Amino acid sequence: MPQLTGRALDWAITFAAGSGFLLFGYDQGVMSGLLTGSSFTRQFPEIDTTKGGNGSSSLQGTVVAIYEIGCFFGALLAFVFAERLGRRWTIMIGCAILTVGAAIQTSSYSIAQMIVGRIVAGLGNGINTATIPVWHSELMRPTSRGTGLSIELAINIFGVMLSYWTDYGMSFVDNQAQFRFPIALQILFALVTIAAVAVLPESPRWLVAHDRSDEARQILWRLQKNAHSLSPDHQIVYAELREIEHAYAEEKAASSGTTFTSLFIASPQRFRRRTLLGIGGQFMQQLSGINLITYYAPVIFEVSVGMSHNLAMLLAGFNGVAYFLSSLIPIWCLDRLGRRKLMLFACAGQAICMAVLAGTVSNGSHACGIVAIVMLFLFNFFFAVGLLAIPWLLPAEYAPLAIRTKAAALAAASNWIFTFLVVEITPVSINSIGWKTYVYFAIFNACFLPLIYFFYPEVRNLSLEQIDKLFTGDKVLLHWHDSMGDRQGSFVEPMPNTPPNKEIMEERVEGDKY
Repeated sequence: MPQLTGRALDWAITFAAGSGFLLFGYDQGVMSGLLTGSSFTRQFPEIDTTKGGNGSSSLQGTVVAIYEIGCFFGALLAFVFAERLGRRWTIMIGCAILTVGAAIQTSSYSIAQMIVGRIVAGLGNGINTATIPVWHSELMRPTSRGTGLSIELAINIFGVMLSYWTDYGMSFVDNQAQFRFPIALQILFALVTIAAVAVLPESPRWLVAHDRSDEARQILWRLQKNAHSLSPDHQIVYAELREIEHAYAEEKAASSGTTFTSLFIASPQRFRRRTLLGIGGQFMQQLSGINLITYYAPVIFEVSVGMSHNLAMLLAGFNGVAYFLSSLIPIWCLDRLGRRKLMLFACAGQAICMAVLAGTVSNGSHACGIVAIVMLFLFNFFFAVGLLAIPWLLPAEYAPLAIRTKAAALAAASNWIFTFLVVEITPVSINSIGWKTYVYFAIFNACFLPLIYFFYPEVRNLSLEQIDKLFTGDKVLLHWHDSMGDRQGSFVEPMPNTPPNKEIMEERVEGDKY
């Protein structure tokens, strides 16, 4: 099989990463439509909270949320083992574990078996979500890194949308295939991800960190836009390789190795701050309230708004379509407008939506029910634009190579433990305090605005090595300054007998143009 290079390789990498995140999105959304299905509630009456059902809302929340506990521990497994295994092998192992978990769920005849299957599937997904954004980011050019990750997360939301419509279509089937087929379908996506990642390259930055610079140079050559007109020994390739090697040497010296304590000690490279910023982004994503909607949209439409089951399922499907279409917007604007502006826009809009949602649900009239539905759609729009892709991107961007795998794994673990919190308390909260549930999410979103404004640097169009410069001066810089060097410039000396760095990088940038 001929090796892919240039744009073809970029698209193949994005496809593989997107396939892994489609699996993540599908797995997140698939349970929402099954919880109130007739066959599902007959098989598992313990969690039937529909009208006439005597099931426990607390147990329902646990069955859904236990998946996040599996994901949390999967991310911690990535923290321990991923750096040794490499990005590709870690992703393939994660998909294999998820496949086993999906098979256990598909064959479940008891709540205990379903819970075990969800934990096992969560382990695999936690490994994947801690690793895929790092692998993808390390293989993308600075000017398209945000676009690539936005495409990946748009595919993730396509997975959520697909799960909604699969659940809706199967709701007309009055046998156990109604819930077994949607659960089993995720196995297909896992196998596709394994097959795609198996034939794609390892991260050149991981290879450099493991003294395999010759392999890294070959991959850096393949990633060049105009690779067909360059040789693997070209000065541009060498300049990129030296930049990565130089940055890694500095980071490794500052980290005293890559132990757990290196992530939380004060150092000139500010490892602690950079780790906490990645964790904070995931924290904000989950406490925004997005999984209140992703996991429980049909339940909200039925219980909070008062719709019939069929109409609630249909509307959840259209909500998924609107969510997916909204997720396409960052593909165009993330590398143009930057991370900070979109995050601030999203949190402000989400705070308003949750506040209005609280007021309309508390009123309970038909007109207010329509406004509440509009708010749910609008919330997904704001989230998709500003908080969908960016929190997955920032841990890989902010963390230096020496601790990137571990920092990203901790950020993913943060995502999953707070997802568990939200998914666990939502059914109980809606049943106990009703509309007040939306009030505290409105307050959370409002509180995120000053955190983003004062603490999160803008890193659009900067290489992963350039981002180090924002954190290594006398103070953390929130924006790049021209005085720090050419925006696409390099910070290391070129290889002997090569043109000056500026000339090398000018040629590289010219090759990057579409």
